[in-house]
Amino acid sequence: MSPPGPPPVPPIVHRLRGNPSKKELPSGPEPALLPKCPEPPPFLRAYAADEWWRVAPELWALGLLTVLDTACLAAYCYSYGVWRDAVEALARVADRDEQMRGLLIKTQDGNARRNPLVKVAADAAADMVRYAGEFGLTAVARSRLAAGIYGQPTPSKFDGLLAIPIQRPKNEG
Repeated sequence: MSPPGPPPVPPIVHRLRGNPSKKELPSGPEPALLPKCPEPPPFLRAYAADEWWRVAPELWALGLLTVLDTACLAAYCYSYGVWRDAVEALARVADRDEQMRGLLIKTQDGNARRNPLVKVAADAAADMVRYAGEFGLTAVARSRLAAGIYGQPTPSKFDGLLAIPIQRPKNEG
């Protein structure tokens, strides 16, 4: 069981977000940065390899692609490839099925049931989005990074409270 609260943030992501609290950043061993952007693993083909080349150079340039991250990025790219293949296959079926658009198929006994491609596409999309969040590839994940880089910390309702000069009454004497 994981501890309560948000998951720990890797030091590189913490630095990208900024450190408005000025707390000491966690230190410790960090995975080795790669000297150049790695090639996709040989098992990634077609759309999955294309996706690797679309995102890996950016992640590498940001320092977010280390030797330990390549397998997770490969899983993201593989999920992307499966999702893309499934949605394209569904589109081809939908072109031939004007009534149900490929969402339902007839079984051998003539009953309708959900097209298995719908489940394949949905599962791959869910995996893809989960992996994408780990690398900052979603709008929400990027906004968290950008807030640290470009944004100013949100002022607290107590900001400036102690900076207000105290007016003391003059002694009449």
